[in-house]
Formats: sequence, C-alpha cells, structure tokens
Amino acid sequence: MPSKFQQITLPSLQEWIDQGVDFELIDVREASEHQAFNIGGRLIPLGTIMQHTDTLPEGKPIVVYCKRGIRSQIAIQRWAQRVELDFYNLQGGIYSELRKQ
Repeated sequence: MPSKFQQITLPSLQEWIDQGVDFELIDVREASEHQAFNIGGRLIPLGTIMQHTDTLPEGKPIVVYCKRGIRSQIAIQRWAQRVELDFYNLQGGIYSELRKQ
C-alpha cells in the first residue's frame, strides 16, 4: 500500500493538538527560517530529508510543513517513494502565521 498523502489546514492541526492526537511534526525549511519562527516541528531541511528517512516514525501521522506548503509537498513526494507512511502536508504552510507577526 502506498503512502497516504493528504492536506491539513492550520486550524485542523490546532484541533489535533488540542485533542492530544499523537503525530510527528516536521519542518523542512532551512535552519535560519526555523530559528526565526517555527511551530514546534523537528527541523529536517529539504536538502537533507533523504538522509533522515529512517528516523520517520511508523504508526502515526506525519505532518510536514514549510513557509508556503511547496517544499513540504516535495519532501512528502520524495519520502513516499521510499516509505509507506501516513503523510500530511500543512496546506499553505505557515505563511499566514508569519504574516501575523
């Protein structure tokens, strides 16, 4: 069975957090972007994702995010060629949150 690839919105992600859903949150932006603003995800920059395939958790959803949702989608597509996991792309990325600051 191939990896699932779905979209999740920031409000839905907040609902998961509020409900205590067990998931992995991964930020695929660069370290400087992560340091400037992040939503708590584990940093795995897009250029290094394939080196971290073995560290992806099995048995729980994996939410991948970036600034606008493009790099995270690329990361999911690359990982999905190697592993069968339950991936979610943070739709639109965290750009809307960055603009509020």
